[in-house]
Amino acid sequence: MPMRPQPGLKPSEITPPEVYAARRRLLTGALGLAAASIVPRALATAQPVGAALAFQRNPALSTTETPNSWDDITTYNNYYEFGTDKSDPSSNAGSFRTRPWSVAVTGEAEVKGSFALEDLLKPHALEERIYRLRCVEAWSMVIPWVGVPLGEVLKRFRPTSKAKYVAFTTLADSRQMPGQRSSVLDWPYVEGLRIDEAMHPLSLLAVGLYGRVLPNQNGAPLRLIVPWKYGFKGIKAIVRISFTGQMPPTSWNRAAPYEYGFYANVNPAVDHPRWSQKTERHIGSGLFAPRRPTLPFNGYAEQVASLYTGLDLKRNF
Repeated sequence: MPMRPQPGLKPSEITPPEVYAARRRLLTGALGLAAASIVPRALATAQPVGAALAFQRNPALSTTETPNSWDDITTYNNYYEFGTDKSDPSSNAGSFRTRPWSVAVTGEAEVKGSFALEDLLKPHALEERIYRLRCVEAWSMVIPWVGVPLGEVLKRFRPTSKAKYVAFTTLADSRQMPGQRSSVLDWPYVEGLRIDEAMHPLSLLAVGLYGRVLPNQNGAPLRLIVPWKYGFKGIKAIVRISFTGQMPPTSWNRAAPYEYGFYANVNPAVDHPRWSQKTERHIGSGLFAPRRPTLPFNGYAEQVASLYTGLDLKRNF
């Protein structure tokens, strides 16, 4: 999810993401050295928390890159419902209630209604996929998600021939989500995919991370993962899935249409107006590690490029 200037704040005053990450790593390192002298070694490293999940690994749809650490993944987040700073979600989402949870299915489908999360997912076996996540601020991570194929879930509702897109909506609850009390975005957060994108085998509804129940700050209890697109497409805390014949509105496209398009495919040839997308910084790679080239479709071009045959990916960014 991208950064948006706050009222009265100039874009030039926003700390670039790579600088923020460097400062955070320096601070974390300093604190870690201090803590090591007083904390037993076994307790000094953050460990995955939450209930363990039963799943099968899917190597065919996983990268061979080494996943980021639990700490990287759970403390450096874009989740504006809990704050605009990267550390806000891990600080503010701890008391967020994710059970009971239901998802409304509406629109151009034969089967509609409200479904408890457990019923929504019950027919499908969970699988782990290690995906690269690329954010529009030019940073990336490798994350071992646990979830179910989005397309397999959607087929259950038998979308009609009129269904050309799938729209998603996040929970609106400013009592639990303090970021929704601000005007940084129009709430609730909304996103969408073309239906062929949604049905692609790589698209995932994630419910877990590192084999454990998804932490609140990472989008619990249900979030979208589309690994060839920028991270802001990965809508979190999903409460509605709707089949529609029209391209649905999306939060960042609505907020800044000249900066964030509907498709959000990772394309090094299309720069963000305020920074280049040609290279990226891999979070956790080290303070002095060189930036690396951004791969088209985030490295998934072989699997997904055919979805966009004949589409101008510079105009349809």
